[in-house]
Order: sequence, then C-alpha cells, then structure tokens
Amino acid sequence: MTTPMTTLTNTPPQTGIVLFAHGSRDPQWHKPMEAVAAHIAAASAQTPVECAYLEISTPDLTTATDKLIARGVNTITVVPLFLGVGKHARQDLPQLVTNLQNNHPEVRFTLQPAVGEDVRLIQLIANIAMERL
Repeated sequence: MTTPMTTLTNTPPQTGIVLFAHGSRDPQWHKPMEAVAAHIAAASAQTPVECAYLEISTPDLTTATDKLIARGVNTITVVPLFLGVGKHARQDLPQLVTNLQNNHPEVRFTLQPAVGEDVRLIQLIANIAMERL
C-alpha cells in the first residue's frame, strides 16, 4: 500500500526560514546568526527557523531544510546572511537551492537576496559607523 504524496495544493502553507551563512570553526562567530534566529522565534513563534552553513560549520543547508520538512514545513525561505555578494551567494547557494527543490518537489523554496544588498541594512550600518565618530 502506498501513501499519497502531500502537495502544496491540499496542505495549508507552513513556512519556515533558513538563515544561511558561510561558517567558521570559531563558535563565537555563530552568535550573530543564532541571535537573528532567536529574534525571529520571539517575534513569530509559529515560524520555524534554522541556521545553516556553507562549509566548516554544521548544520549544512540540506540538514537544516530536512529538519524543517520533518516539522511539516512546506514553504522554505532561505535568507543569505552575506554582506558581500561573491561567488557563494551568486553561484553556490542558488545551485544548492535548485538541488533542494529537485529533491523535494512538494516543498516551495524561495531564495532571498543576500542581506548585504538590502538598502535598509546598508543604511543601518552607515548609521552605526557614524555614531562612533
């Protein structure tokens, strides 16, 4: 006996967020990403959030998305926590998300632009820098 596959059309949307960063061996480096995740969880308790890392750190993107999918998430937004938009943000991450979409056709994946491209963050960083004068 087979179980019918759940599709986006008959399942209410359950959206989750993956905060995606480069990774580091230094555990202190992870604190800002974890703080962003904690802020999201506090602001929207019904929105599951996971951190994921490209290399060196764990979990990787596949593991983080698998955790969300296991919790019933069927729409995943990937937020690249990169200030600069280099090869990882332009090429590597879109390919990883394409692979995830191919492996999980029942899940809708959205890749946001890197946070460093957001004019609000650029202005905030400029304001912080100017406060230090």
